[in-house]
Amino acid sequence: MKHISPFEKIFLWFTLLVKGLFSDEEEIKPKKGKARKKRPVKKPVKQQKKKKLAGKSKEEIFTFLKKQENPIILPNRESKWENLQTFNPGTVFLDDKIHFLYRAMGDDYYSRLGYANSSDGFSIDERLPYPVYELGKSMFCSNYRSPASGGGIGGCEDPRIVKMDEDDRLYVTYTDFTSGRIRMAITSIDIEYFLNKRWEWNKASLISAPNQAHKNWVVFPEKIKGKFAVLHSISPRIQIEYLDDLNFRNGKHIASSYQRAFSEDGWDYWIRGAGPPPLRTNDGWLLFYHAMSKDDFSKYKVGAMLLDLKDPTKVLYKSKYPILIPEECYENEGYKPGVVYVSGAVIKGKDIILHYGGADSYVCAAHANLENFLESLKKDNIINLKKGNTKKYDIKKI
Repeated sequence: MKHISPFEKIFLWFTLLVKGLFSDEEEIKPKKGKARKKRPVKKPVKQQKKKKLAGKSKEEIFTFLKKQENPIILPNRESKWENLQTFNPGTVFLDDKIHFLYRAMGDDYYSRLGYANSSDGFSIDERLPYPVYELGKSMFCSNYRSPASGGGIGGCEDPRIVKMDEDDRLYVTYTDFTSGRIRMAITSIDIEYFLNKRWEWNKASLISAPNQAHKNWVVFPEKIKGKFAVLHSISPRIQIEYLDDLNFRNGKHIASSYQRAFSEDGWDYWIRGAGPPPLRTNDGWLLFYHAMSKDDFSKYKVGAMLLDLKDPTKVLYKSKYPILIPEECYENEGYKPGVVYVSGAVIKGKDIILHYGGADSYVCAAHANLENFLESLKKDNIINLKKGNTKKYDIKKI
């Protein structure tokens, strides 16, 4: 028998380990004289191997079905303003169409908002070749691509759209990255102008405090107790500002106190922020949110909770497992691998459709039957305040 040196044993072990780690990849047969290359294989959405998670198989955990057509909006290589990344869309359902305002970046790494629409939420019917909303470049723009800002150096980022029942305007909250710091801003547009593509936006206002970095603020689609309601933090608790109007003038802003809170009794060890504006259901306000698990900080996952209709600071139910996980190639190959960032959600018929950014590079879609999802959320939850269950947090300030 041939003697194997310790060095050869280590090399053999390392080879077997690498093969095990990449066993779900497909090898490309090499040409003569060339080394082998590997390419990622798109995993099937409907048929997945069973995977145990906290006593349940993966097939038993309710998750949204990702569309085979994903990504539904990709960068346009022929357009300088959106040839690198198109992601994190805000969506609204108007006149039997789902309308998108999506974040786009091109050669100058500056974020602008593009427009598209769809009849079914999955196939794009129309996409405009120019940005419909952008901020003038500032001398305070970053001189490097910020990882915390999706690789951008400035502009308007991550829009959320909401239609208020009380008036005929659409309100858009977004991250403003032009004043030397990341702040929250809000603008609005007349619905008729929006549908007719007359991009006459109301003057934007910065709504978060200066000298503080904030993201992921959303407006409720209807007044609560006669007031506009702005959800500005969900960590370590739900924080909402009630306002007579959404006109932020003369330096008026919302004082928010986001804190980094770690939870030991759920998958969402580190809750990052809210996703799309809350959706009203008979069971409560449905809010999607982003979080990271303690065992894997490389993945940005999505959870859901139901808030009390009269007092949305009260959490009634909360998902025990993430409802959206970055598993597909378009969620793991891009500027920021391992990210699913939900910023749009609409109810269409009996279904709820989520629109999200994959790997900070593409616009994607997933859907589920609304009634089945709510039943699953209420049945398999970790919080039900009606029964007196509470959580304990390890709170650490940023």
